[in-house]
Amino acid sequence: MNAARPHALFSFGTLLDDRVQKTLFGQRVPRTAAALAGHSTRSLTITDPAVIATSGLDVHLTLERRIGAEVEGAVLHLTEAELAAADAYEVDDYTRRRVRLSSGASAWAYLDTRPLRPAARVVIVGDSIAYGRCDPRGGWAARLAEQHIARDESDHRVFNCAVPGATLAEIAEQTPALLPARLPDTLVVAAGINDVAAGTAPGHLEAGLDALAATALAHGARLVVIGPTWLDEDRAPRYEGLSFTHERALALRETLRSWCTAHHIDHVDPWEALRDRSDLLADGLHPTPEGHEVLHHLMTTALA
Repeated sequence: MNAARPHALFSFGTLLDDRVQKTLFGQRVPRTAAALAGHSTRSLTITDPAVIATSGLDVHLTLERRIGAEVEGAVLHLTEAELAAADAYEVDDYTRRRVRLSSGASAWAYLDTRPLRPAARVVIVGDSIAYGRCDPRGGWAARLAEQHIARDESDHRVFNCAVPGATLAEIAEQTPALLPARLPDTLVVAAGINDVAAGTAPGHLEAGLDALAATALAHGARLVVIGPTWLDEDRAPRYEGLSFTHERALALRETLRSWCTAHHIDHVDPWEALRDRSDLLADGLHPTPEGHEVLHHLMTTALA
């Protein structure tokens, strides 16, 4: 990588156009032919007048997941300022995330803002809340799975591998073995409350997130981080060695938000959805069926 142009951005659409590059960057930027496996494209109608004026098109292409497909394009080698200009050019339907190219190298790419909209095969890992404890229907994850599979009965799959009591560190260790047989394009992680309840330091949480991000990227999957949910400290379960407190839960919330922002990872923050709604918690920690319905609505809005 050229030190003066440290950012590799995979593009297959209007950013490859010389006229668009001259408008955005002031020049034609260096490029290298590349391809992105496991993806195909679909049309996206653009309504932003500035973007239409720059590209000359009101229909752009966006990526969606498809096993066996491949999108041909190029990696643009950009400076920090040029990457910022590309970010400003892309409409709100797109967000910049890391992808694994067919060559095995990683690069930035602009993906659908809602991770499950272009997804086909989703793996969920997490703790008892993701597992759906206290809800015979299987919690927000089961509801999300039902919705996702209904969109495409033949190709869509959701695998809920959440384990009650699991810590983020345990999930980071166990997830690499779960993915090869399931061929996920999206990895949803909902965990961390057990770690902080046990007094785990933020640095250890970040190490677990780093490991999960590397695992997701190695399998060509997009990482989505969920949590934490609000808890009623006075009613929260008492387990030996665990302390579920607002202070620790809020520390986890800040760690997840900060880490996801710094690493351009999708984060869904369900805290406010259940805040001060102790009636939606079966035991002060685990949502009731009605609580999971509220979380499902939030996930649908943010992800699908």
